[in-house]
Amino acid sequence: MTPELRLLKPVEWSSWHRTLARAFATSESEGIDLWRPVTEFDRALCAWDGPDLVGTSNSYSLRTTVPGGASVPTGGLSMVSVAPTHRRRGLLRDMLRWQLDDTRRRGEPLAALTASEPGIYGRFGYGLASHWLTVSVDTGRVRVAVPPEAAGLRLRLVDPTEALAECEAVYARALPTRPGRLERSEEWARIQLHDPPGERAGGTELQCVLAERDGRTVGYARYSVQGHWVHSNAEGRVRVRELEADDAATGAALWQHLAGIDLTSEVTADKRPPDDPVAHLVSDVRRARLRLRDSLFVRPVELGPALAARTYQLPLDTVLQVTDDFCPWNTGRWRLSGDSAGAVCERTEDAAELSLSVVELGAAYLGGTSLRSLADAGRVQELRAGALDPVSVAFGAARAPFLPHGF
Repeated sequence: MTPELRLLKPVEWSSWHRTLARAFATSESEGIDLWRPVTEFDRALCAWDGPDLVGTSNSYSLRTTVPGGASVPTGGLSMVSVAPTHRRRGLLRDMLRWQLDDTRRRGEPLAALTASEPGIYGRFGYGLASHWLTVSVDTGRVRVAVPPEAAGLRLRLVDPTEALAECEAVYARALPTRPGRLERSEEWARIQLHDPPGERAGGTELQCVLAERDGRTVGYARYSVQGHWVHSNAEGRVRVRELEADDAATGAALWQHLAGIDLTSEVTADKRPPDDPVAHLVSDVRRARLRLRDSLFVRPVELGPALAARTYQLPLDTVLQVTDDFCPWNTGRWRLSGDSAGAVCERTEDAAELSLSVVELGAAYLGGTSLRSLADAGRVQELRAGALDPVSVAFGAARAPFLPHGF
């Protein structure tokens, strides 16, 4: 039998979550009450084989910051699973077909996801658009520099839940400053405080420090501390969950605070921007081990509106020959004209200057992956000599794209 795809009903939530948890080898009860408030039942899909629930997928109504600071409607694909008994039957493809068609019907020009298995989603048009920086600082041997402007700051330990509104105000002010950031509703904000004992790895419950200037909150850090002793020597670890700041001095002061917590010798963070200033704050970068891993995958759903929604670092007027096998309405030649003030992208019959697929456009969309590097990998073809480099620079962004958290 071919599994039946249909929308999730609220009364089926527990079964749906249980199926998903089984696929990801997590506790069936973990997060069951946390994720329901953000679940949109008219976007959540389930696959039934008779009485058996054998597939899940979901899409969230998100808004993503793009180069130029605009916030673009985005279908955030998530919660995708297929039962091991139903693999290799095209079920994943059918669910993604439904989700992308639904995203298009809603007028959302972008789709995005974070991948449990990155090799899956390229064939559906998703390109790797941003990375997370993993940081591990040996605080026993490294100093953190702080600019003089930090002198007027006050740091204060607070209850994370009680300080939620203050922290979210800082987060909201940072939204337009970097591509890849997501707007957060109150429900999404509360998910950031999720702190089950089973995920603490022996550490403390979630802690929060506020940075204040003249009585106003200008930054915060959420973290936990893992105690560890070796031959009576304290070698604890500070695990950073989130750090946001209005300005450079505040960010540096928060990093210095984390690096100076008593009875610890290491600070780690696994979801930081690729260009996080911590690499320039530490006195010895070799003792601040830095490693990149994949983060946000982006897919233009409606190519014209997506490319017109962002701005460009240099003036450009180019024609792109685009292929998109999974969403063929994007295939064809597109004239993209724009600059730092705005852009227009429309179909054209003019000769193309570059040839690429929607995967490469998704990868370059937020400015974190250069078209030149993709061309060097053989994934973008220059059809007119000299056309590639100016377009590649124009697609860049002043700051690397950053997704602060998963979804």
